[in-house]
This record gives sequence, C-alpha cells and structure tokens, in this order.
Amino acid sequence: MNAPASDEANKTLTMVIYALYASSILVGVTILVAIVMNYVKRDDVAGTWLESHFRWQIRTFWFGLLWSVLGVLSLVVVVGFAVLFANLVWFIYRIVKGWIRLNEGRPMYS
Repeated sequence: MNAPASDEANKTLTMVIYALYASSILVGVTILVAIVMNYVKRDDVAGTWLESHFRWQIRTFWFGLLWSVLGVLSLVVVVGFAVLFANLVWFIYRIVKGWIRLNEGRPMYS
C-alpha cells in the first residue's frame, strides 16, 4: 500500500549509508555504523533495485578491510604504502560510483 514511500525511504537510507562510508575516510568509526546498518536493513531492500546497492556497499566494506589489513601487514616491506593508497583510491571510486548510480535510480551490477 505504501510501497512508493517505502522505496523512497529505502533510497534515502541507502544514500545515508553511502555518506557514512564516505565520512569514514576522515572519521573511521562511521564505517562500522554503515556496515551494521547494511546488515540490519538488508531484508527491507531484498528484491528491490536497492538490494544491489547494499551488496555493493557490503562488498566494499569487506574487500576494503581485507586490503587494509594486507596493506598494514606489508608496511614493513614498504609496499604496504602503495597497497593502502590503492585501497583508498578504490574505496573512493566505489563510493562515488555507487552514489552516482543511486542518484540516477539505477541498480549496481554485482
């Protein structure tokens, strides 16, 4: 009955989560809030075009965490700085790409 309003609320929520991911570059703790929100609200977007955005955000978190850990561990051999920088660029790309597609009303590809 209120599906359009619910869709709009879920789109706003998805935008807020992208903002939390973006702000985590400066305020690290917001990424934890974002990933918790992704998992808590995941069922609300199941079967909609926003589900792909949630999947995109969750994968961004986990792969970003993986490469951050690998980058920190490899700092002793100096290559870690390059890994961490590449991870940061990739993380920013994922946020920007997702945010643009969300604003266009388009789903993310897996």
